[in-house]
Amino acid sequence: MSAGADLQSLLREGFAALERGDFEVTGRCAQQALQQQQDLVPAHFLVGLLGLESNERRTAFSAFQSVVKLDPDHAAAWAQLARLYMSEGQVNRADAALRETRRIQPTDPTVLDLIGTTLSLMGEHGAARAFYARANTARPRHPPFMLNLANNLVYHGDSERADAIFQDIVTLQPDSPQAHWALATSRKARDDSHIRTLRQLLAQHPHNPRARAFYAYAIGKELEDLQRWDEAFAAFGEGAAARRETVEYDEAGEQAMFDFLEAQYTPAWLDQLPAGDPDAAPIFVLGQPRTGTTLVERIITSHSQVHSAGELQQFSLALRRLSGYARPQRFSAELFAAAQQLNPAQIGRLYLQSSARMRGDTPRFVDKLPQNYLMIPLILAALPNAKIVHLVRNPMDACFASFKQLFADAYLHSYEQGEMARHHARYRKLMDCWRQRFPGRFLDIHYEQTARDLEPSARALIDFLDLPWEDACLDFHLQDSAVSTASAVQVREPAHTRSIGRWRRYEQQLAPMRRELQKQGIPVD
Repeated sequence: MSAGADLQSLLREGFAALERGDFEVTGRCAQQALQQQQDLVPAHFLVGLLGLESNERRTAFSAFQSVVKLDPDHAAAWAQLARLYMSEGQVNRADAALRETRRIQPTDPTVLDLIGTTLSLMGEHGAARAFYARANTARPRHPPFMLNLANNLVYHGDSERADAIFQDIVTLQPDSPQAHWALATSRKARDDSHIRTLRQLLAQHPHNPRARAFYAYAIGKELEDLQRWDEAFAAFGEGAAARRETVEYDEAGEQAMFDFLEAQYTPAWLDQLPAGDPDAAPIFVLGQPRTGTTLVERIITSHSQVHSAGELQQFSLALRRLSGYARPQRFSAELFAAAQQLNPAQIGRLYLQSSARMRGDTPRFVDKLPQNYLMIPLILAALPNAKIVHLVRNPMDACFASFKQLFADAYLHSYEQGEMARHHARYRKLMDCWRQRFPGRFLDIHYEQTARDLEPSARALIDFLDLPWEDACLDFHLQDSAVSTASAVQVREPAHTRSIGRWRRYEQQLAPMRRELQKQGIPVD
């Protein structure tokens, strides 16, 4: 066999091994190929894909960078780099990599789909939709591409077209957990026909917790639509238990982080710092997930002077980059210890630079990442003229709303009642601390009060932001901009009170959560 044929055989074996999840064989094949030919582009690309699959991000970065150095017209490697840069908050580098893919004008549907994903991370959902559509045209009836396009349509409020695609996916691929879950969450169930299918599929995955979570949460959502409350909770509980098997939640580490924040981030610390960046453009809407942050963001961004930048990771990523923090945990006591030593103006400038692509062309923009509540003192230091809006919601409703929601890769505390309650208690205690230490520096807005009587809350909110009143803020549900959160469907209708007190439908089943909140000193009524 010739050397060329031997190399091709190794590459075929390596890519096949990667597809079946055999990472050891993949790595061996790539290594042997590179030993024979150090500048073999497909072998470097295989190493990059292996790095992605095995969560070795540095390996992936290095490999894809080697690919584009050897072959500047390798669109797939540029697209992978764009997504990696974006996930690290390096928006300018991501944008540069995307420009390279556009220069090459790729037709490979995998590359087109990947560009769409990166644009989605940038908040450019309209541009993303165009690339998703091109990917589906280039390779029709391919479920992963169809799923991305359908989810994008949900973000844009086009539930009818999205539902049709979800239906097509499950016809092509009946056992598709994510597609069935997406179908359940994008529409209101009218009967139990889909539930029967979901239960059959759930029974086929006794040892696959990820699939079980998707199916169980979908069942719970549709049973709740049908007001079959006891069955719904049983499904949510099963889904949460399955999801809890797949995540590693370090509660002790979280407690240590909250303790450090309370001990170290004091008014005295803030007062001795040099001035931050004076830009008044950012508006932070924060708190716990599923507490009305999207509702309030939509009220604010209905104003002509404000753009929705989405849920930006840029502030915490600025802390990571400036401090050299490299641990995999997104937030930790170590990160906040390192952040205390940083120059506030540098933090503010890097945040503004790295979010420029997402902030639009209006004078103000909203960053709606809920976890930014952890960083309120750092925001006050880095961006002293920014505005901060904090959502407050009944503890039981807030905790249950998270417990019954299947999140992507955040809120790992939300899949067990006791853990959820203790996290919420830590959050409430921390917010009480910030409120006492930094009075008047952020606005508390109550979800229940806003849902029951929108206009007074909306006017107080707009006044706090130093914006002139606009009646459009009361018609937030008429916005046609994309919403890429779990509230994508709900925010396209007027404010309502259906979610207030919903936890009482499950009062008996939620007794462990209620007891833990009370034990932690949190009033639940």
